[in-house]
Amino acid sequence: MVNRLNLEVAFSMARLNHESEDTLKSPPSEAKSMKKATKLSIAVTTTFYMLCGCMGYAAFGDAAPGNLLTGFGFYNPFWLIDIANAAIVVHLVGAYQVFAQPIFAFVEKTATQRWPNIDKEFKIEIPCLPLYKLNLFRLVWRTVFVILTTV
Repeated sequence: MVNRLNLEVAFSMARLNHESEDTLKSPPSEAKSMKKATKLSIAVTTTFYMLCGCMGYAAFGDAAPGNLLTGFGFYNPFWLIDIANAAIVVHLVGAYQVFAQPIFAFVEKTATQRWPNIDKEFKIEIPCLPLYKLNLFRLVWRTVFVILTTV
């Protein structure tokens, strides 16, 4: 009797749960979410850096140092300045990779539409690792882009 009652309750709750799931909205597409996240991150980053620049200029005028880490006579300890500079480089490299992804996606999608065979992948076997798929166009395009933007 108890098992039958549990089954009836579970079955009625499952039907109710299924009906409520039908009324839920589906989540937005990945492209829409990424566009919104990218716009927000660009706005926040731009605001932050503009505030830093404007506040520095307001506080120091033309006497603002070129390097804020060492511009105020703080040269010791050298290892701390080196760690701070390394952290800035890591931050900028990561940010560059995030902000460059929409450009990479746009160019690769456009190239694939124009030349359908350009996205051919070569399978490379590396010992002790899973099969690696090399896309020659992607490798060349992204390398050239990084070199040009670095120069």
